[in-house]
Amino acid sequence: MQPLKGPKLLWSALTQRWQQRLPDWSGSIWLPFKAVVGVAGFVLILRSTGLLQSLEWAAYDQMFRWRPPEPRDDRILIVGINETDIREFQTWPISDRVLAELLQKLDSYSPRAIGLDLYRDIPAEPGYAELQQVFATTPNLIGIEEVPIGTNLIGVRPPKVLAQLDAVGFNNVAIDSDGNIRRNLLYLWSEEKTYQSFALKLALIYLQGEGIKLEPSSEHPKHFQLGPHTFPRFEANDGPYIGQDNGGYQLLANFHLGPPGKSELVPYREVSMRDVLEGKVPGDWVRDRVVLIGSTATSINDFFYTPHSAGLFQAPKKVFGVQLHANFVSQIISAALNDRAPSIFFWSEPLEWLWIVLWAIAGAFISSTGRSPLRLTASILLASLTLFGSATLLFLIGWWVPLIPPLLTLLCSAGLLTSYIAYHEEKLKRSFAESKDFLDQIINTIPDPIFVKDKNHHWIVLNDAYCKLIGYPLQVVLEKSDYEIFSTDEANLFWQEDEWVLTTGLPHENEAKLTDATGTLHYIATKRSLHKDSAGNVFLVGVIRDITERKKMEEELKRTASELAQSYQELKVSEDRLRHQAYHDTLTNLPNRKLFSDRLNQALEWAAINHQIVAVLFIDLDGFKQINDTLGHDSGDLLLKEVARRLTACLRGSDTVARLGGDEFTVILPAIPRQQDVASVAQKIMTTLGEPVAIAGDLIHVTASIGISLYPLNGEDADTLIKRADAAMYRSKELGKNQYEFYEVS
Repeated sequence: MQPLKGPKLLWSALTQRWQQRLPDWSGSIWLPFKAVVGVAGFVLILRSTGLLQSLEWAAYDQMFRWRPPEPRDDRILIVGINETDIREFQTWPISDRVLAELLQKLDSYSPRAIGLDLYRDIPAEPGYAELQQVFATTPNLIGIEEVPIGTNLIGVRPPKVLAQLDAVGFNNVAIDSDGNIRRNLLYLWSEEKTYQSFALKLALIYLQGEGIKLEPSSEHPKHFQLGPHTFPRFEANDGPYIGQDNGGYQLLANFHLGPPGKSELVPYREVSMRDVLEGKVPGDWVRDRVVLIGSTATSINDFFYTPHSAGLFQAPKKVFGVQLHANFVSQIISAALNDRAPSIFFWSEPLEWLWIVLWAIAGAFISSTGRSPLRLTASILLASLTLFGSATLLFLIGWWVPLIPPLLTLLCSAGLLTSYIAYHEEKLKRSFAESKDFLDQIINTIPDPIFVKDKNHHWIVLNDAYCKLIGYPLQVVLEKSDYEIFSTDEANLFWQEDEWVLTTGLPHENEAKLTDATGTLHYIATKRSLHKDSAGNVFLVGVIRDITERKKMEEELKRTASELAQSYQELKVSEDRLRHQAYHDTLTNLPNRKLFSDRLNQALEWAAINHQIVAVLFIDLDGFKQINDTLGHDSGDLLLKEVARRLTACLRGSDTVARLGGDEFTVILPAIPRQQDVASVAQKIMTTLGEPVAIAGDLIHVTASIGISLYPLNGEDADTLIKRADAAMYRSKELGKNQYEFYEVS
């Protein structure tokens, strides 16, 4: 059931909007469904008869003209026989001798393929024998014929020599009833043989040189493949066609288009026959190319019309047959070598039907958006532009989707339902008028602001107190919504509160902000409830109390409480700062003597319980007084700070470093496993402090004398341990300084 979730949500949204527009009509849920089905069904039937085909062709052609121009395909060269050539040689058709000379001249430049888009079923003396010899000795030459199929029972036979060499392609084209060519005919079949088109023959010769051969498609066994692309075979109802003849193997042609406003499909390199004969054509224009020879003289009437032939305000322009063949050749080669789509693609019929139905649903949505003609027109225009834009963008990437049928369903669905809504709303207005008069008589006797809304959230009754509160006269506000009077945020809140009461049918009270016409902010408490009149019409009634003064008092109390809380926080911060100052040295921020004593007592208590060793280190800097006297007290203070930093950095986080005063520091090492570990720490301290210190541009070398006492070996109370560590420190100084000594019992 999961796939039905999307359509169900879409239809639920549509019916909900219709119930908002037509609140008292029980059939409103089914009306859009009936309208959508009816309009879409009518348009689909109309389309199936072919009555819309001409319009769909016109839209198809216009989207072709909107496609960006493509670069010139220099793999193709057209040798045109123009009016000047005919006048110079004073004959038509061109004599066999001149044509033989032209073919020999071109063949000397080594083209990959030569296509002769001229019928040569009868001799054109002089030179017939010479031309037959050229036909027989030019292996990459393809001639042309017209296959006698359909109503054309005669056809035009190919040159006999070329027919024997199977070097002939047919010239038959699929022309639509409006005279335009939109399809590329590649194969024809008869009981005797299979025919390949002139363009396909030439393209296959060119692709053979690229190592690409014609193969059956792995995806569609009845289709063929060249390079990466399968060439999709045209069917009778593909794209904009209805019941079209799909004989042979046809493609919906993906024309190469040249600059807009020009008659040629692509500006292929084109030279005249005279230029070739006179040697004025560079050899690299011909070498390894596909060369097509054909008439470009308007007097010969060998021309066709394509989607690119005409513009919106332009008469159709002719495309010569040789140019059309060149375009077909280029399409096939580009599909095989340049990954360009070989055909315009299209959706399956069920998907096209769904596309048409969706736009009928879009029309139903538009009809439910509102009663304003301007808004309705803008919505229809926007939807139409969206449809045009979507179809055009898809066409630009090679996909054709129906345009005219969905446009008709969009317009018809929106127009039909809008007309019905207008009729029904007028009927509702007459019914509401009686109820409104009754409410108006009562509501103005109440001093509190009161409003009455319909199910569309529009005000239908307001008392004088409400108009005074919001600052707008009754004529300005009546039949409008909150979004037309208040800010978006305020209107959103009012709409949500109204909708909750309309949906649940339960009374509800809330507080909110309201900004009047002068910009003054009011705090209001609103009680909403639903009521019905004798005719069964449902109204939302709201009664308002202005609570601005009460809110101001509440805000004042909150502000006072906030100030008290801030004062308490500042007092707490000041208390914490004083507590820190009482237990820390002001210069080094290390624990002072009092905090050191407290932590030592804690460490001794813990060590007594857990049977651990505690070490007390008494550190005194050697020669500190001389540094003070020589460099000054400021430098001495900086040195003491650096010593404090180094001591802290080289010890564990659980150890305590304290400054007792002057250049005296103490260290508590709790939970020491062995006496040797204390010695290692003392040595690390001496090494760390022995590094020179840069102060005021001078490098100062300082050493330290360290005395060590151990709990419980040297004492079990703090005072004893401190005194004995101090005694050990003095002993290290007597022994030469810059060393550590453990306390020893004398």
